[in-house]
Parts: sequence; structure tokens; C-alpha cells
Amino acid sequence: MIELHILAPQDQVESLSDVLLELSALSVSVEDADAHTEHEQALFGEPGMPPPASSWVRSKVMALFDDEGVLREAKDCLLGLEAFESCQILTEIEVPPEDWVRITQAQFQPVAITEDFWIVPSWHEVPPYAKKVIRLDPGLAFGTGTHPTTRMCLAWSTQHDFDAERVMDYGCGSGILAISAVLHGAKHADAVDIDPSAVQAAQQNARDNQVDAQMQVGLPDTSKGPYDTVFANILATPLKVLAPLLCGLLKPGGHLVLAGILERQEMELKEAYAPYCHLEVSNVCEGWILMTSRITSSPA
Repeated sequence: MIELHILAPQDQVESLSDVLLELSALSVSVEDADAHTEHEQALFGEPGMPPPASSWVRSKVMALFDDEGVLREAKDCLLGLEAFESCQILTEIEVPPEDWVRITQAQFQPVAITEDFWIVPSWHEVPPYAKKVIRLDPGLAFGTGTHPTTRMCLAWSTQHDFDAERVMDYGCGSGILAISAVLHGAKHADAVDIDPSAVQAAQQNARDNQVDAQMQVGLPDTSKGPYDTVFANILATPLKVLAPLLCGLLKPGGHLVLAGILERQEMELKEAYAPYCHLEVSNVCEGWILMTSRITSSPA
């Protein structure tokens, strides 16, 4: 592979990037052309304040091409295009081949939720002291057990009695929370997601962990409730919108477990869920919070 570096003024970066992708670039990235000089321009201001600028005055646009022939064709096409006006080709750099699978896998190591409950990527050996294990291959889905929101949900699972429960994992990603619920005693778990890649990853992970008989994976389907426990590890904005739906999925006495929420968003979530239940913060980790509730009656 070979990478083409182009110097571009502020107002042409977006159009140039679009053109490069149309010319078969595998990827396009942008950085400050004056980085590490006295003219370097920061785009991130103080917390809570708007950035001092939305983009750099001069940017280095880097386009990755599969081979030199494709790059040459792209360069020929660029000349004379309006998107290339005032731009300048800086250099071409050969990119050595990498084992991207190995590099990606190296980012994910076994994660201890408790002393004996571990999340272990499928390409790693199981630690000898792990008594309960989720073998995981996230694929393109969120949920490796490394993020604080996932770890808090998993830790909650270890402290909850799922005996004979029906569980919903809404926005399941890799399916890790549904798998954990089954391993901790749930009778059945429905794992749902709007992302087909997540559905595919969760189905495979259910099979790999031999819980596919107790776990059904698919697109969101609210007709299968009510549930004893509902997990939703998403983000605060969709969680607020989903308040009536998620609470409506629960039996009276059921547990609602919400994650993907920053500490500063606590009151927003409490207000959104106030008509349906009383949310409390049950765990905090690295600026993220876990919010839970016990549904005392069927939501109106």
C-alpha cells in the first residue's frame, strides 16, 4: 500500500477528502500541517467551552491507496479538479504490510470482573484461576468487557440472583450482557440490536459460550416481554428516548439496569425516567455511572 500526502487549505479539506474516496482511496485522514511547530493550532479548548476553531488553517490530507497504479490514476484525475485548487502534493510514502488481525487482537486482553469471573477473547488462553468465563469475539460490535460501562453491568450481574429469570439485553452489541445473565442463572435471554453486525457477533458468541439454547438474538422486538431484568448499555440520549419502552418491558418488581451515562448526565436520566420509575446511581467508574431501578408496578 502507498499513502499520498497533500497540503490543503481549510476550505478545501472536506471536498478534497470526498474526491479522494471517490478515486478509490482506502481511507483518508487529516491532521494539522503545522503540528509540532510554533504555528500549531489547537482545536480543543477548556472543558465546557467551545473550541477556538473548527479546523486547521492548513491541513495535511493523507490518502491510503492499495497500490501505486491506483495512486497514479488518482493523481492524474486530481489535476485540474476544483477540489484540488490551491492544494499541493507533499510526498508519497510506502506503507509496509501489517498483520492487522494480530494488531487488533493485541488490544484485547482477558478482563477480570471478579476474581473468578473473566471475559476472555477467543484467541487467548483461559486463566487457570477463572471459574466462570465468557469467551468473546466482538467482531464489529461494541462490548469487549474493557469499557467501564460494560464492566459495571457485568459486576451487577455477579451480585444479582437471576434464578429462572427472563432477561432482555437491549442494544446488545456483542451479546456479552445476555451471555453473562445466562451464565449466572437466567432461564432465557433476548439480545437485540439494530446493527446487523452486532446481531451476527452476538449469535456467534452465544454459540461459542454454549448458551444459544437459552439465548435468542435478533432485531428489537417488544412483543416478547415482560422481563425480570432489562439491560441497556447504550448512551444517555437514546436511553432518555427509550424510557417508556424499556420500563414497559419489565414485570412489576423487575430490575432496570442502564449504562452508557456520564456522571454529569445523572439528573437528565432521572427526569426522563421519573414518570415510570425511580433511578438511582448504583456504581461509578472513570466518569461513567450505572443507574438502576426496581419497577414497583406496571408503567401506566
